[in-house]
Amino acid sequence: MADVFLLGSIGQQSVLVAISTEHSVCHPRDHKEQKCNLLSIGSWNSDAIQADRDDPTLPLVTAPFGHASQEIVNLLLCGQAVANVFDEKIDLGAGMFLKGVSTDVEVGFLTLLESLNFCKVGQHLKRPKWPIWVVGSESHYTVLFAFHPSVQDENEMEERESTIRRAFDAQDQSGGGGFISVEGLHHVLKEANINLPSDKLDRLCSAGFIVWSEFWQVLLDLDRNLGGFKDSSGLMGKKVFDLYHFNGIAKSVSNGNQGETPLQRPRLTKLRVSVPPRWTPEEYMAEAAPTSSSSGIEPGGSNAAKASAPEPPQHAPLVDCIRTRWARANCNWTGDPPSIV
Repeated sequence: MADVFLLGSIGQQSVLVAISTEHSVCHPRDHKEQKCNLLSIGSWNSDAIQADRDDPTLPLVTAPFGHASQEIVNLLLCGQAVANVFDEKIDLGAGMFLKGVSTDVEVGFLTLLESLNFCKVGQHLKRPKWPIWVVGSESHYTVLFAFHPSVQDENEMEERESTIRRAFDAQDQSGGGGFISVEGLHHVLKEANINLPSDKLDRLCSAGFIVWSEFWQVLLDLDRNLGGFKDSSGLMGKKVFDLYHFNGIAKSVSNGNQGETPLQRPRLTKLRVSVPPRWTPEEYMAEAAPTSSSSGIEPGGSNAAKASAPEPPQHAPLVDCIRTRWARANCNWTGDPPSIV
């Protein structure tokens, strides 16, 4: 399968939009053996691209390392040179808007910045047509993917949560801050067919604005026949699936010796991802709390239970990115941890 790169100019700026080569087995330095395909950017209207941007005066490629701006990344992913990753647009008043992604995409986008609360990636980029995501870090981009589209399948409760979250985000004018007005809440309740008792509604609206985390907690404690998620069975669906992560220039130290100059080499990591049921926070913390005997062998017992216990979850910055797509996901892998730097 051959990839493409788009090379052209927008206004007075020369722009290298993307580079890739035909997949062939060759040394990275053997540039002569790499066959590249060119596509002209001439079919794109440069005026339309500039119109997509919130501030056309900012550079599309940042100095000194030549990092691509988010506009270039979004241009590749959704065909729109918008500067933001949230859905649709935010009205700032006086005819001014911040533009986000307004269409479904085939390849998605996740970023470490969301796990640090610097931005909010919308559902368009989190739920692409194919289970492939570009992963942004502080230094460069890597790729997360799955072989089966079923990793994005949702059960009935997950589909409903997605519907409610989309309705909530549509009323969120804070740029992904996760809160809406009282008027916005009433729109969400009507659109999602949620019958909130007056006492819960009054408490939720007492501050004059509604935070998603508080709203979600109310829904978890609201009976399903009223539009909530309270489930006496406690079985809202655990998911287990495999993801793969590829970093073309992952840094590593040969033989693990400290002090050596890090090497850059491709790294492909298989991750086993387990997404626990959607318990309420109190139930989750109670289940996750260690017992007095969890750190040793139970009195008079054997190691059989310990041997059959699931492997403890592992952590790396990539896991934080995955959790922006699958909340509270636990990940495991074999060998070196996945690297996004």
